[in-house]
Amino acid sequence: MLTLHAAPLVRLTPDDAAPLRDAAVAIDGDRIAAIGPLDELLQEYPRARVRHWPGTLGPGLVHDAPVPDAPSPRERIHALLRLGATAVVAARVTDPELLAAARRGGVAVLDRPRPSALVKTGRADLAAFDADGACVATVLAGRLVHRRR
Repeated sequence: MLTLHAAPLVRLTPDDAAPLRDAAVAIDGDRIAAIGPLDELLQEYPRARVRHWPGTLGPGLVHDAPVPDAPSPRERIHALLRLGATAVVAARVTDPELLAAARRGGVAVLDRPRPSALVKTGRADLAAFDADGACVATVLAGRLVHRRR
């Protein structure tokens, strides 16, 4: 089922100086089908499920710092998702169990940091942040994997 993730602001890159207002990202499976004004995407995809997020929606973050501590490797990876990260630099997940947890969870493991962006047909990795900068939702390859309640 196609899902529209909508927010007051949508940034195509983390430092996008001209974010889209009242926009959405259409996700079909694990890919971005379209990005644009919410009203236009609602017309194009009238049967889509719509998720509304406060604040700003943009690409998932690339984590290049120590992975937060937690009782298990799975919980450590989930801690990254709660930060809005959908990718981690390989040097930060050298423990085999942590690396396996990242790969099992679908988190991208990168050789080096790279810019992240929302692009049509790209992998649907995105995060929503409230006005205080706290992550309220993380979508990994089209799946909602974290939602702050």
